[in-house]
Amino acid sequence: MRLYSHRARFDRHSFEEIVVCLLPLKVGMACIGVLHTYTQRLQLNSTLGLNAFHLVRWDVQRYGLASMKLMDTFVPHHNWGLDRVVSELHEVRRHWRETCARDQESGGRELPAPGSIRDIAAGLRGALFPMRLGPPDLRQESEDFFVAYTLDTTLHALHQQVLLELNYTARQSGREPDNDIKAHSRDIVLAFAASLPKVRSLLDTDVRAAYIGDPAAHSVDEILLCYPGAQAIIYHRLAHELYRLGVPMIARIFAELAHSKTSIDIHPGAQIGSGFFIDHGTGVVIGETAIIGERVRLYQAVTLGAKRFSVGSDGILEKGQPRHPILEDDVVIYAGATILGRITIGKGSTIGGNVWLTHSVPPNSHITQASSKHELSNTEMRQP
Repeated sequence: MRLYSHRARFDRHSFEEIVVCLLPLKVGMACIGVLHTYTQRLQLNSTLGLNAFHLVRWDVQRYGLASMKLMDTFVPHHNWGLDRVVSELHEVRRHWRETCARDQESGGRELPAPGSIRDIAAGLRGALFPMRLGPPDLRQESEDFFVAYTLDTTLHALHQQVLLELNYTARQSGREPDNDIKAHSRDIVLAFAASLPKVRSLLDTDVRAAYIGDPAAHSVDEILLCYPGAQAIIYHRLAHELYRLGVPMIARIFAELAHSKTSIDIHPGAQIGSGFFIDHGTGVVIGETAIIGERVRLYQAVTLGAKRFSVGSDGILEKGQPRHPILEDDVVIYAGATILGRITIGKGSTIGGNVWLTHSVPPNSHITQASSKHELSNTEMRQP
């Protein structure tokens, strides 16, 4: 492939820019890829006090040629007081690290990268549902090839992120990363890959439950492509496997990707059975230790939260204690209901909208605001 260059001079301000103007392509080759727009910042004559931003746009032309168009925009150069800002930020970071007894980070940043995990999540969603969430031009006869290629690429990327989290966790506990950690990271990704068929089967039950449970749904494809509850449970099923396998930070990033997209906040530690359906979804919160049975349906703004938190002798909240509700099979909870504490909602129960519930209820209960207030009044009357 030959590369042609052209040297362009811009008026009297005495600077030059090399412009790549032609990019021949072989006849019969498909032009696949992304032609990026980039910006290069050039300093002009100091007497002008201007910066030039040269926006280079690639335009695919006929006969496989690509050209660039150059545009100049001039903006004033300001003094933002960065010397002081950078110095003060340095002092704030130093104080934080001294206060938290955090050592100098050796080898640079060793934490999972949310941007990379976003790409991993997109690849996994496409591999699980290639003909619906994969590329728009995918054909069914090449489905397995796409899934194999996508999973190979995605799992390699996931392995790097898992290794970063395990190394970070080791250093936080005073241990240097070693070959055992590398082997453990491979085992985690192998186990995660092996869980994907099970995850897909569970998601099929979730999509079907949404279709059966919503009279406004016209097809299962509509559920998968449009419903925020379906998107949230896809992310959660993946996040829960990662959480279970011992990489909670990556799992939490998965969960927060779903949260930002759907306004549905499901902690990756929550255990959720098959046939789960969140209708509408906005404002739903499901805590870390919640346990949800099969064929459970939630509506918008439902909270499955904690009532109180245990505090250790050091004054810090204890981690991992069971503190969220248990919903047995076939429970329905309507919009705005708040259920707090380690209580059990019995099988087949229905909790009405805006109910505030902090005690267990037996199977086949029907709790409304009125009945909830009546029970609360009776409890207050019995108190001495």
